[in-house]
Parts: sequence; structure tokens; C-alpha cells
Amino acid sequence: MPRNPAPLPVRLYGVAANLLERLAYKRVSENLSRQGIPANRLPERQGHSTAPRPHGDLLWFHAASVGESLSVLRLIEHLGDTHPDLSFLITSGTATSAQIVGKRLPPRTTHQFAPLDSHRVVLRFLDHWCPSAAVFVESELWPQMLRLTQAAGVPLALVNARISDASARNWKRFPRTARYLMDHFRLIHCQDDRTAHHLRDLGLAQAEPGLNLKSVAGPLPFDRNELHRMQGLIAGRPVWLAASTHPGEDEVVLRAHRAMTGGNADALLILVPRHPERAHDIERRIAEHRFEGARRSTGMTITGQTRVYLADTLGEMGLWYALSPLTCVCGSFSDVGGHNPFEPAHAGSAVLHGPHYANFAEAYAQMQAANACVEVADADDLSAKLTTYLDDPAALDALRDRTRAFAATQGGALEDFATTLSKALGLR
Repeated sequence: MPRNPAPLPVRLYGVAANLLERLAYKRVSENLSRQGIPANRLPERQGHSTAPRPHGDLLWFHAASVGESLSVLRLIEHLGDTHPDLSFLITSGTATSAQIVGKRLPPRTTHQFAPLDSHRVVLRFLDHWCPSAAVFVESELWPQMLRLTQAAGVPLALVNARISDASARNWKRFPRTARYLMDHFRLIHCQDDRTAHHLRDLGLAQAEPGLNLKSVAGPLPFDRNELHRMQGLIAGRPVWLAASTHPGEDEVVLRAHRAMTGGNADALLILVPRHPERAHDIERRIAEHRFEGARRSTGMTITGQTRVYLADTLGEMGLWYALSPLTCVCGSFSDVGGHNPFEPAHAGSAVLHGPHYANFAEAYAQMQAANACVEVADADDLSAKLTTYLDDPAALDALRDRTRAFAATQGGALEDFATTLSKALGLR
């Protein structure tokens, strides 16, 4: 619990957030509307709840977007099994998270859009939901939300905390502010040693490394009928997936696809950009590489001549992992720092990745120790590895088996963590 008055940056932030509330709501509501969120749900961002509060104790989880929200669903399921009288609320801020998480809600769980971080909005939200305890996920540290929730007598925990080296340098410029925010939490659970080290450098001795919740999230959901349809279209062709590409990485994977040798002349690349709004530019690059391409969002289908399938839709990553025996996890050929390798691993897709993966350094180190992934340096190296595994089904199957085995070992720590969290929050 914070022992001192709020530092000046926190107080200035609160004044600005309160004054700009209406402008902030206008911007976020317009954005949600453009992404297909119905008008009756937009006021949730102003704290006007659109679902009733269930009776009894309620545990509130707050996450930023899709990845953070999905990472806690297995934890909620487990807590639901061990606490049969407990209900759950999960809040997030993006349209994609609402659409995807809404299809996977565990029993006794409600999704709402997160309230904006202004004084009156947060109080309106808290007055309706009256959470018994609250869990914030990764780096969702909204100052007024933290302060007002704690002031209402609600115990708080931070789980799966992650701070990059760059963020840590910024935090260390304002150590008193960082400690003030973090002191709201009874429990600070870090997803890696790096984050725990950064937080301890700030004087937060309670920061402890532990289970990365993304490692136990399980496979992403997908439409099985669509999977069978796509498998029919591919008809046994070699296929590989470039998952979550960023600017500059499309060129890497397209060059690698062009350079493949051996028996892979009809290999199909499924290219999934991290941000679908880049699809038009990627489509142009596909044509520049003289590939026959097809774009999912425009209704194009895979034919025998299609060499690159641009999967520029949201919420279908589970389908692509299930369809592809071999995945190159991108974000790792640029300074992004890599993306989650547990998702393809849980789906049984073998994992390749580039050399830049600081965001998941410990996960990749564990996978490398188990020979459950393969690092590639650049487009030429990626092409060589693709040729190796697509030319040799036995070698690909062996790598997939090691990847599945690694993913299967991750679930054992969930029960211990749930017990620790329950005790810290005083859950009955």
C-alpha cells in the first residue's frame, strides 16, 4: 500500500485525465465503432456497465488487449473450479479483445470494456461492480484506477508483469512514481527474471519471477469446419506460416519463400501481418516477388497456383497455427523483440524464429534447451531451414513432437500459482 502522497507526475496526470475525459471518450468510441462494436457497448468506456453484477464475490481481471486477456483465461477457469462461489469480470480496451475473448469466456465470467482512467468514470465503474479483489495483467498500470480501487478497500495483484529494458530505463528516471504505483499491489508476479530484476532495482523487493501465464493458455480456438475446408484447398501441399510480421519482415519471409529449393516448388506461405491495415502494402510486395497471391479479407480463395495467402483478418490465428505444421514467429527479425512462441507450440506447430526475441528470451531459452525450436539468422538461413524441414517430413514430425512435449510440460505450475494468488487476495 502506498505509504506516501502521490508524486507530482501522478497528480498532474490525474488532473489532465479528468479534464480530457470527454475528448478521450470521443476518440476511443469512434475507434471501437469503426471496428464493429455496437453502439450500446460504447458507454462501458465511461463506466456505464451493460451487464448486471452477479451475486456474491467477484474477482476483476484487467488486461490491455488480446494477448493479455487470453493469457488469464486458463487461470480464471482454474480459479472457477477451486472457488465455485466466485464470479469473474474481465475488462480490456480493444475491439479485437472483446470479440475474441467474448467467444472464450469461462463459466461465470463477464467481459466489459475498461473504464477510462478519469476519477468519475472509475468511481462509476466501481460503484456498479464492487469487486472483491482485482488483478491487473502485465503493464496495465492506470494511476487513478489503481488508487480508487484500493481506496475502495479492494486488494490488488499484478500478474505476468513484463517490463522491457527500454521501459525500465524510463521508469528509473522516475523511481518514486514507479514505487508509488507498484506499492498498490499485494502481490507482484513477473513473467521473467528480467522484469523482476528491473523492479527490484526500483526498490520493490516483493517482485518475484514465476510462471509465464502465456505458457499455460493452451491452443487458440478456431473453426474446425473452416480448418477442414482449408485443408481440402491445400490438398497436401507443403505449407508454412509467417506469424505476426512487422514492417521489413514481410521482405524477409517472401525472399525466403522465393529461395526455397528441393521438392517445394508448390509450397504455400500463409503470411499473417501483426497489423492487418498493412495488407495493401504487403499485397504489392507479394506481386513484386512474382508470386500468385490471394487475400483473405477480400474473399479470395486458395487455388493450386496460389503461392502466398495473405491472411489479413483478426481473430483467426488459431486457425493458421492448426493448419500449418511449421511456423516462423516474427517480430524477431526486427527490434520489436519477438512474439509469443507458446501459441504455435500448444497447437503442435514447429517453431522457427529470428535472432531478436528479448520479450520472450526465457521462453526461447527453455525451448532451445529442449530442442523444441530453431533459430534462424536471416532470409537465407530461413530458406535453408524451410527446405530442410519441408523436404524431410520425418525431421519435421520430430521437431513438432518436441514442440508439443515442451508445451505439455508448462501446465504443472498453474495450480501452485493460483493458490499463491488466492492467498494474497484473501479469496475464500
